[in-house]
Amino acid sequence: MTTKSLQQKTNKLERELELLRSFVIGQFGGDPEGEYNPKFVKEILKAAKEKPKYEFKDGKSFLKQIRGK
Repeated sequence: MTTKSLQQKTNKLERELELLRSFVIGQFGGDPEGEYNPKFVKEILKAAKEKPKYEFKDGKSFLKQIRGK
């Protein structure tokens, strides 16, 4: 086996292990290492596509909008 083919197989294995790890984290919800949770990432990406509900230039104007005052 050449060094190049060994490196390719190693890279493929690393990608597959990362997918498996993401799946396990998503299924069991445990994330003790502080890395991303796939469910959370999906929710954030979905929210990022939505039209913004509020517009503000500073903290006070934002608070006025969300409080309705």
